[in-house]
Amino acid sequence: MYKLELSMPFKKREIYLVLILAILFLPLNTINLKAETKDCFEKLNRGVFQLNMVLDKALFRPIALGYSYLPSPIQKGVRNVTSNISHTVTIPNNLLQGNIQGALNETGRFAINTTFGIFGIFDPASKLGLKKNDPEDYGQTLGALGVGPGCYVMLPIFGPSTIRDTFGVVGNTLLDPFYLSTVGDRNMLLDNNLGDRTYYIEEGFEKVDFRARNLKTFDDLEKNSIDLYSTVRSLYLQRRENLINNGASSDDDEWKDFK
Repeated sequence: MYKLELSMPFKKREIYLVLILAILFLPLNTINLKAETKDCFEKLNRGVFQLNMVLDKALFRPIALGYSYLPSPIQKGVRNVTSNISHTVTIPNNLLQGNIQGALNETGRFAINTTFGIFGIFDPASKLGLKKNDPEDYGQTLGALGVGPGCYVMLPIFGPSTIRDTFGVVGNTLLDPFYLSTVGDRNMLLDNNLGDRTYYIEEGFEKVDFRARNLKTFDDLEKNSIDLYSTVRSLYLQRRENLINNGASSDDDEWKDFK
């Protein structure tokens, strides 16, 4: 019985180690970043897209609309907190991409805003000259290291993605110190477990805040698009390419309208 108790955390650590090694060494064997992203599963993707639209109209948009009526300082505080927590994914991905300056900048922002900004509610780091940059994730890292996007996919609830970015989403979760200290094994980070609800509440607020800030943009997009599915696909792929190339891939990022 004693040996069994010891082996369980060890097996979990093995899983995380395999994921890390896969992210580090998978690009050595792959595909051209410039490869065209094909919609291999378009019929299925369109079905999932319609499901997502139904869920959005019935659930997500009404919640976001109600949230949008909260006082602006509260919304800004929520946005700052979720943005601050995202540094736990951005910092290691800057390092994996060889962006040492970016990693130092994000580490400084995280340290200052977590302490003097009261867990990220306020953003004193910006006032000290530490610029807020676009977040980095494991999908971007795979792309920056040469992994092609693979087929375009529409995920239930999560929305547009690619095969590469879907693997990135897994990494963003399982390799995130915030996830490990809440939902993950309590032995992973110095016996510190903040509780499952903490992670899911933060994730929920992040999605609601994004949806609330883009109520008009999404409404206009739906109203003015002949084929909304194709428009969303085009915008998503353009945005991901722009992020992977750190803004150098396109002078006209149509996704810039989304806040």
